Amino acid sequence: MKLVIASDIHGSAYWCRRLKERFLEEKAEKLLLLGDLLYHGARNPLPAEYNTLECAAILNGLKDRVLCVRGNCDSDVDGMVLEFPIEADFCLLSLGGRTAVATHGHKMPARLTKETILINGHFHVPAFEQREDCLYVNCGSVSIPKENSPHSYLAAEGNQLLWKDLETGNVFRKETL
Repeated sequence: MKLVIASDIHGSAYWCRRLKERFLEEKAEKLLLLGDLLYHGARNPLPAEYNTLECAAILNGLKDRVLCVRGNCDSDVDGMVLEFPIEADFCLLSLGGRTAVATHGHKMPARLTKETILINGHFHVPAFEQREDCLYVNCGSVSIPKENSPHSYLAAEGNQLLWKDLETGNVFRKETL
């Protein structure tokens, strides 16, 4: 199954539209959203075309294809305008024949192993590194990237991970699980 994995839209209608375009171009079966969908957060600047209701409408148009975990900026009110569940802290899935734990990143699972893939957003910086307790993967940020990283998302299929620039769709990093 092909997945598009994205995090930290933070209410940017502009970048949410771009994400939807890329998702449809990728022909992925599912869009895995790793939280911080509608609210920009008190520590972040307002992203381009900040419009939470437009973001909700865009994402609701994909509701049958969305998997989602809750971010630290997501609230109960967000769940009232989104037509898919956003309450879970974690999502378990199989990725490249390994167990992947998907989370926003502000709450971490207690037990991981070297064989576990931990996928999150939250820090707004793409990453891929083997750690003592897991393989750590960060998809970056859709609307507020940090440390000079591009607006990004992750395409996952089989054992391949592709970090892509949301503006161009170009691959800027490729890794094999």
